[in-house]
Amino acid sequence: MFGKTLTLLTVAFMYYQCAITAAHQDDVHTVQYTVENFSTEVPKKNHFIMFYAPWCEHCRNLSPTWEILAELLNEEKDARVRIAKVDCTTESSICSKHEVTGYPTLKFFKTGESTGIRFRGTRDLPSLSAFINEQLSSAETDEAEDKPPVPEPVNGLVELTGDTFNNHVSTGSHFVKFYAPWCGHCQKLAFTWDKLAQANSHDDLVSISKLDCTQHRSVCAQFDIKGYPTLLWIEDGKKIDKYSGERSQEQLQEYINKMLKKNSVVPDDDSQEPAEDVVQSVFSLTGDSFQHGIEKGVTFIEFFAPWCGHCKRLAPTWENLGKKFIGRDDVHIVKVDCTLDTSKQLCDEQEVDGFPTLFLYKNGQKISEYSGSRTLDDLYEFVDKYLKAHEEL
Repeated sequence: MFGKTLTLLTVAFMYYQCAITAAHQDDVHTVQYTVENFSTEVPKKNHFIMFYAPWCEHCRNLSPTWEILAELLNEEKDARVRIAKVDCTTESSICSKHEVTGYPTLKFFKTGESTGIRFRGTRDLPSLSAFINEQLSSAETDEAEDKPPVPEPVNGLVELTGDTFNNHVSTGSHFVKFYAPWCGHCQKLAFTWDKLAQANSHDDLVSISKLDCTQHRSVCAQFDIKGYPTLLWIEDGKKIDKYSGERSQEQLQEYINKMLKKNSVVPDDDSQEPAEDVVQSVFSLTGDSFQHGIEKGVTFIEFFAPWCGHCKRLAPTWENLGKKFIGRDDVHIVKVDCTLDTSKQLCDEQEVDGFPTLFLYKNGQKISEYSGSRTLDDLYEFVDKYLKAHEEL
């Protein structure tokens, strides 16, 4: 049921460009709500709603993608979510009630709930679909029997579906094959993958599984699967690595051993050479440690999401920026993962609307948002400017 709900990216990307032109012309599939039907219809079903204004350029840019979501989801009879819009220039009372202060504002309303959960990520199809997956998987349901348990392994191999995937990979280490039945390379790998699973069937440290992307496209969209077979190493629900080596059983097993060894490395107490002190250049904060972490000096923070491409590109530069300020107690280079449960509310409170968002704080107060070039020199000059101002006080 859950897997069938979001049949998104694998097919959608193939005709995305063609759909954009048509979507600009008319929102055929998107449900349009007004004050007459909003309060009666929205509680009946999960909804993902765009609050917009017709004159808003960002709204117009998002409209084609929103229409594709609606076409893929609103047409499914058993879809668990409905894609809709509200025009705030004509339905101002609805937008005011739901604290819409900018356009577009995207909110997910769970069945029976009157308060929406705001989407703050990048407004592309993968990010929007991942957010929908996250909200659907966390939505409480009174029909627990509709959520099938993870199937028992057959000779060590677990065959996953859209309904069972997120629960299965949420904890522990997993080596997952994303495939399509018609794919020749997948067919060649099938026997080896079965043998690999059987060889690891008694190992509690790793689970070997597979998922058919032609049947469960939402999961494959969530992990941006663009070719078959794709072999991912997933830990605690997050993609850690993509396997790109040879596909013999021996080499696949070597990869598993390497990944498990990496996760279980412990200090050697018998080592005769003392380990060098590792100086941390970038500190991580969460909602629990945030206020204490920013209360003194100048703090420059990157609010990010692990799946964000721009964040990944910024990561090495951010580390180098931190290294430039090692030894200075009056400046801290920090990062906050907004996808963590302990940080989601913090990112909402700090008005993080996209990733990465770079805010500078001085003695606990937000001073400025950085929107310039993300080169090391420009970032350093930005911090240095506020440091000099701080020193002059």
